[in-house]
Amino acid sequence: MTPKPNPAVRYTAMRLGVFAASFVILAVMVRVGALPAGLGDSNYLWVMLLSIVVSAPLSFILLRRQRDEMSEQIVGRVQKSKERLAANRSREDEADDEARGTA
Repeated sequence: MTPKPNPAVRYTAMRLGVFAASFVILAVMVRVGALPAGLGDSNYLWVMLLSIVVSAPLSFILLRRQRDEMSEQIVGRVQKSKERLAANRSREDEADDEARGTA
């Protein structure tokens, strides 16, 4: 059984994949004339901007589950950090109380 990859890495890789697929499809569409080309030599910049605009809502819709998994992972890590911080604070308070009681 192979371990599941980190949800954040998985989401990022899939998001880049959606962008790359959008870029390729839009570049072909510009090349065949289905979409207008950019001005002068800005054709690839134009296709890149179009790809960003197209891939953002696609990623939002298609990668909902991966985004939720990543969010759960982040929330879990934040909760663990808060718990550790609270435990450290209580230990400091106990040590401070002991020091004041013995002084």
